[in-house]
Formats: sequence, C-alpha cells, structure tokens
Amino acid sequence: MQGKCRLHGATIKGVEAIPVEVEVSIGAGIPGFTIVGMPDASIQESRERVKAAIKACGFTMPPHKIVVNLAPGTLRKTGSGFDLPIALGVLGASGQISADRFKDVLLIGELSLGGAVRPVPGLLACALCAKRQAWSLVSAYTLELANMSECMCFEVASLSDFRQPLEKRIVLREVDSTVQPPDFADIAGHEMTKRALVIAAVGKHGVLMMGPPGSGKTMLASRIPSILPPLSKSERIEAAVIHSVAGLDSTPILAGVRPFRSPHHSISLAGLVGGGSPLRPGEISLAHHGVLFLDEMAEFSPAVLQGIRQPLESGLLTLTRAEGSITFPSKFMLVAATNPCPCGNYGSDEMVCKCTIPQIKRYQGRIGGPLLDRIDMHLEVMRMGAHSVMQSGSGTSSAVLFDEVMRGCEFRVWRKEKTGEDDLRQSKALVEACQLTDSDQSAFEAMAQRSRLSGRGIIRTLSLARTIADLDECQKVGLEHLYEALGLRLREEGDEV
Repeated sequence: MQGKCRLHGATIKGVEAIPVEVEVSIGAGIPGFTIVGMPDASIQESRERVKAAIKACGFTMPPHKIVVNLAPGTLRKTGSGFDLPIALGVLGASGQISADRFKDVLLIGELSLGGAVRPVPGLLACALCAKRQAWSLVSAYTLELANMSECMCFEVASLSDFRQPLEKRIVLREVDSTVQPPDFADIAGHEMTKRALVIAAVGKHGVLMMGPPGSGKTMLASRIPSILPPLSKSERIEAAVIHSVAGLDSTPILAGVRPFRSPHHSISLAGLVGGGSPLRPGEISLAHHGVLFLDEMAEFSPAVLQGIRQPLESGLLTLTRAEGSITFPSKFMLVAATNPCPCGNYGSDEMVCKCTIPQIKRYQGRIGGPLLDRIDMHLEVMRMGAHSVMQSGSGTSSAVLFDEVMRGCEFRVWRKEKTGEDDLRQSKALVEACQLTDSDQSAFEAMAQRSRLSGRGIIRTLSLARTIADLDECQKVGLEHLYEALGLRLREEGDEV
C-alpha cells in the first residue's frame, strides 16, 4: 500500500498559533511509525495514542512504513493537539476516509485511547490562526469556542465522526459570568482611599498601598475588579487567548470580567514574567487588560520585582531565549500592598514600632526606587477604629463607585473625540491635553521643583491630574486637580524614612 495525505495543524509560539502542514506518507519498507519535523515528547507519544484510537473507532492501522512530517522543519512543534491531524492523515493516506474535504480546515485535538477528541490549551489562538488563513477550525467542544464568532468552528466528539461529512457546528452564544467580585460596601470608612482607587480605575494608574497589618489593604485591592469598566470585545479576545494558551479558564474574561492575578510573594522570575520550554506567559501577561496585585510587595525578591519595570512602561514583555525572542502582551494595572517596616507598625499612632531606622530603610529599599517611580499613586492606609470595623456592610458600595468610574471613562472618550487626541503616553500630547493656564503651569513647575519630582514623576503626575479632571468632567486641568494628583504621588518623595 502506498499513499500520501496533507492536512493542517498548528503549534503555539508565545500566545500565537503558527500553522503547520502535517504530511503523512505510507509506503513500502520495514513497518514503523516515524514523526519528523522537530516534534517534542508529547508529539512523539502521539504515535501510541493514534494507533489505539484508530483501532478503537473501527478503522484499520496500516501495517506498513508510516512517516509523518511536520513542516516547516525549522520550527519546533509542541503539544498533543497534533493527534487529530496525524490520525486523519493516516486514515486519508490509507484510503479509509477522503482527505480532500480537509483542504481548508485546521485540525486541533488530543485523542484518547478510545478515540475521543479532547480539547487542548490554546484553542482560541488556533481559532484566530484559522481566521487569518481563511480556514475552518475542527476541534472538541469548549465553552470558549462557543463565543468565537471570528471563524467557522466545527465540533467533533470522536474520531468516528469523520466517517460522515462534518455538519455539527459549534453554536455561538454569549458567555455569562457567574463570578461576582467582593463589594466595597464590606469596607466601612477608607473613603479617601476609595476615591483614589476610583481615580486609578479610570486612568489605569498603578497604586501602592502602605500601612500596618490589618488596615484593610488586601480587602481594598481585592474589590478593585468590581469597579473596573467591562472589557471591550477586542480586549476580551486578547486577554482570553493568553489564558487559553496557559490552560486556564477564560470564561469570565469572555463574559467581560477583567482578569485579577494575585501571585504569592515566593514566585520566581519565570513565574512572574514567563518562561519554561516552550515559553509560556507569566502572571504579568495573564493580567493583561486587568489587575496585577502584589500583596506584601516588599517580601518579593528584588530581582523578581525589577522584571515589572519594562512592561509597566511599554505594555509589552519580550523574552529572549536560545530558540528566539517572543513578545507577550502585558498591559496591566499594578496594585501593590506592603507594610512600612518588618514589624509593620512604623508610622502608626497606636502601636510602637520596634524596628531600627536601618531595618526600615532596608525593608522599604527592597522594592527599589526605579520601580517606585513607575507607580503613579502612593497611598497611606491606616487602621480603622473598632466602630468602623463593626459597621462592615454599610460602606460606599461598588455600584456607586462603578458609576463614578464609568462617568469618568465616558467623559474621557467624549473629550478625546472632541479634541482628536491620540496617544497621551507622549509627553507633548499629555501636556496639550491638560490645557494648563500660564499661572497654573508656573505653580505646578514650582511644586515639582520643590518636591524633587523626576521627569517621569512630572509626567505621571500630569496624567493623574488629567484623570482627576475627567472624573470631575472638566475639559481643562485646574490647580485643584494638580494639588490632588501631587498629594496622591508624593509619598516616596515627601515621607522618606
């Protein structure tokens, strides 16, 4: 028996699916099953899964020499998603099915020993790949594909389904999220901090909360998702693809809920920024279009924390390894919480700090000045009295704060459409957007000089002031907005140990 067949599969590189041509040849020679084209161990293991699945579904495994080539040969292939195209290639080359109908089809799926088709990580990325190639996608059913209108997706449950023409499409439907983030109403008091978090939510500003243990820093941070604006359609796809590649549930993201990632302070650099073989996204990329919360920030390894600096500026993270460079999207809102000293009581009016000045400086220095300079807002969060704690449930609710956030976002969109603003990350565009009067600009320059703000600090303070003005629905930034922005930022410059 001799025969050849060509089908399409895909491999994940970073957060992108790269099309791979699966060529199967059956010919004379010593019986065997060989896979070439830089496959990883999981693809090599597919030989046994494919053999068992073909027999279990009533097909015949050809007793001849079988060679599978994954092209291009210079690209390393990973993942068990090649089981399905390899099995169909064997059946097509042996004449047991007609492979012509898979000419413009991307086949992705892992096979069980009984022939069932299982979903694999990265199906959303594969669906986008199929869209780029003008192909259809054939895979097992997943809820994330049920929300994917970008390409034609067909559902298969078993290898036996390929005896007949594919007719069962995945029915598109909106995904509803049952995830309800905690409500700010649980926190009585802290009204100034809540106001600052509303400003941060409107402008996606970074926040560092410093205060003694038990002051409510973690509770405040965990409720930030409840006031963030919902994801747009394009943002949903971008964030969901990253979670899909990482093998995580992307259903809440597809429903519009922004991701909230809170890694433990013992995390490694590879866990935070990404790594492994093949390269996989880390917590920074998993927080894309969402929140990255670093609790007990000073307890993180200083080398790990410095990995945040570049993504905070550019919204992208580029990792370079022996196999090449991969760029991960990493546009996130950084929220951090830390104690002011090892014992946590420095600056408290109620408790006595037992730390020495060198210990306090060493502890706060673990975060690093360059990283602190990139965090827009520095908030003091102090302990609330017993009466306020007992009033839990009567604080300002997330619904009220969410309405404020949406009002500020809507005004910002209206203002940008009216003025034709483009990218406020450019210093010139930001200064023009503030529309400062000569007297207000002179006053701000004097304040910045007196506070020893760096160039980055000046720009980030202006950005904060622009957000505060949007929240107040003012087209021009006034002196009151500059004062409030400066007060939200000055902790590191004005309150040094």
